[in-house]
Amino acid sequence: MPELPEVETIRKDLEPLVVGRTVIDVEVDPGTIGLLTDLPLDALRAGLVGKQFISLKRRGKYLLFGMNDGHTFVTHLRMTGQLVWQTPSNPKIDYQRGRITFDSGYELRWGDLRKFGTWDIVEDTAELIGKLGPEPLDKAFTVTFLRELLAGRTAPVKTVLLDQRRVAGLGNIYVDEALFQARIRPDTPAGRVSRPAIARLQVACREVLERAIENRGASFSDYVDAQGEQGRQHMYVKVFRRNGKPCYTCGTEIVRSVVGGRGTHYCPRCQRKPRRQSLPTT
Repeated sequence: MPELPEVETIRKDLEPLVVGRTVIDVEVDPGTIGLLTDLPLDALRAGLVGKQFISLKRRGKYLLFGMNDGHTFVTHLRMTGQLVWQTPSNPKIDYQRGRITFDSGYELRWGDLRKFGTWDIVEDTAELIGKLGPEPLDKAFTVTFLRELLAGRTAPVKTVLLDQRRVAGLGNIYVDEALFQARIRPDTPAGRVSRPAIARLQVACREVLERAIENRGASFSDYVDAQGEQGRQHMYVKVFRRNGKPCYTCGTEIVRSVVGGRGTHYCPRCQRKPRRQSLPTT
C-alpha cells in the first residue's frame, strides 16, 4: 500500500495545485459511503464546499488539507487509494469513488479498488495523528531513539518498525528494504539487534525513504502520483518481492517468509540470525 514516499510524492504534486483554490462541489459514489468514516455526506459537503485550501501537509501516511475556516480535510489512502488531478473532460479514473471540484475548473478524483481509504474533516488533527511516532526523516529519529525503542522487546524488529505508534510512515516495502541495507534479518527479536546494527538501521530507514521519494514512489500495483503516472522505485528495490531471484550483493536467492502476518523478503546470507544471546540495554 502507499507508504510515506508515495504519500509525500502526491503531496508535493498537489500542493501548488490546490493551495489557494476554493471547493465548489463534492461527490461520493453511493456505494462508497464508508469512505467518509463516521461523517455523513451532507456534513462533508457542508464542510468542504465554499472553503479554500490554504495548506497541504503530510504526517505519516495522512494528507492534511488545511482550510480557511480552521478545519482540516484529512485523507488516508490505505491499501489502494489514489488522488489524481484532472479536468472534467478526462475519462473517470479506474475505480473512481469520489471527486472534489475546484474553482479552477479542475477536479481532484479519488480512486480506490479495495475501498479502504478514508476522508474526514477535523477541528484538531491530534485526534487522528497525535499518537503517531516520529518519522525516519525527522530529527527526532536518532540512533538513541531507535535503540531505546528496540531495547528489551521480544517482537520481531520488523513488527516494531511497522507499528505507526512507534515509527510513522514505514510500511512493508521500505521496512524490508531498510532491514536489508542494515543487514538485519526481519524476524530478529527487536531487543537482540546489536548497537552497530541499530546505527546502520537508523541510517537505512532514512536513506531508503529519501531514495523512494526521489524516484516518486513504488508502483507495484495500484499506486500512481497525482498526475496518474507510476513511480519508479519498484524498479530499484533490493529484496521486496524479489523472492527466488539472486541477491544483488552476494548472489544468494532472496527468501520470502511471513513475519507478524506480513509477507517479508530478505537475503539469508546478508541478513543472518544474530549470534548475540543477551538483550542489549539502553
